[in-house]
Amino acid sequence: MEKKKKNVREAALELLEAVEQNQSYSNLLLNSAIQKYDLTGPDAGLLTELTYGTIQRKFTLDYFLAPFLKHKLKSWVRNLLRLSLYQMVYLDKVPDRAVIFEAVEIAKKRGHKGIAGMVNGVLRSIQRKGLPALDAITDPVKRISIETSHPEWLVKRWIRQFGLEKTKAMCETNLSVPVQTVRVNETKADRAEVLISLRQEGFSAEESPILPEAIRILKGNAAHSSAFQKGLMTIQDESSMLVAHAMKLEPGMVVLDACAAPGGKTTHMAEKMQGTGKVYALDLHPHKIKLIEDNAVRLGLENISSLPLDSRKGGEKFPPQSFDRILVDAPCSGLGVLRRKPDIKYVKKQEDLQSLQKIQLEILDAQAPLLKSGGLLVYSTCTVDQEENEGTANRFLDRHPEFEPEPLDHLPEAVQPFVAGHFLQIFPQDFGGDGFFISCFRKKDE
Repeated sequence: MEKKKKNVREAALELLEAVEQNQSYSNLLLNSAIQKYDLTGPDAGLLTELTYGTIQRKFTLDYFLAPFLKHKLKSWVRNLLRLSLYQMVYLDKVPDRAVIFEAVEIAKKRGHKGIAGMVNGVLRSIQRKGLPALDAITDPVKRISIETSHPEWLVKRWIRQFGLEKTKAMCETNLSVPVQTVRVNETKADRAEVLISLRQEGFSAEESPILPEAIRILKGNAAHSSAFQKGLMTIQDESSMLVAHAMKLEPGMVVLDACAAPGGKTTHMAEKMQGTGKVYALDLHPHKIKLIEDNAVRLGLENISSLPLDSRKGGEKFPPQSFDRILVDAPCSGLGVLRRKPDIKYVKKQEDLQSLQKIQLEILDAQAPLLKSGGLLVYSTCTVDQEENEGTANRFLDRHPEFEPEPLDHLPEAVQPFVAGHFLQIFPQDFGGDGFFISCFRKKDE
């Protein structure tokens, strides 16, 4: 059956509605919409830009719209105005008249003449009178919140934890598009070979200055490359790649990845051991185990064994002191990946962070007996929150006197400025990677 073509702006409006009404993840919806409507090249790029951009800047757009709105609007009408204003303010290539024409046509199709007239009137008033000034917001927390579309509670929390300048820089960076990075599978190829292959296929790519096995993709989607299909590389953020370096892996080790899907860190650890030893990968959900297995097959790694298991019940499957290394890449608030999942910032609540720490500690507690004496336990998250990060790590050490902090001075030189003893906190503005945290503990010899 032929796939149905759809107007890109109508598709973007549908996505904005689904994200808002159902609290669905924008990245998952976007991928399915691109396939459903058979969008390619510029159309797929525009849909991505419109959807992510409008979500990213929601508070700013609402601030700009507020003086021009007289009545409460239906959700889809508000989203249509946000979508249209995003194009008028942030996209240079689309003329305002085209944006307004499209918005009016969509309003006619979805609503009636009255709504179409109101949409036309609001957008033309903005075009004529200009936008309200952000300078008018004098409170620094509110100003950062509106300028960068982050909730006030989060801005306040970050200012308390990291200071105003660092918070402002992080919020501004969260509005930018992240650079795609790939990890070379060093069991099959080296970085120079993969770079040549990518460039021959028309990708713009360069060596990462952070990690020897990483490449930054400046143009194109590396998932469509032959190097990806052949298993010469996999897509992974540079911050996330640091985890395998923190593990101090050696050939022949037995390793546990307690929260493993979709398998980026699992496969990296398997590669670091040059296909020797064994990496046991656990995940709660059987369908996610398949993602790990598919990744392992594509990369040609046979030293991975994946199991659908709640990592808090690892003791039922493995005897004490089974592992040389254990990784707990814990469930977290995901506040370090807001560039990739902008909707997170609008749905997370302060109390969510407290309940997450309880789960993080339960998982860490369950792994402690499974580690051999002298072994390393690495705790990581993709968030920037002191309670979930340093707070959880310190509480684990308080509860487990058999563990001691292990300095992270073995991490690559490029990230040493961000290391403090056994903690590494990466902010999105540091080198363009995800916000990320790593801590390392050694089990004392008995």
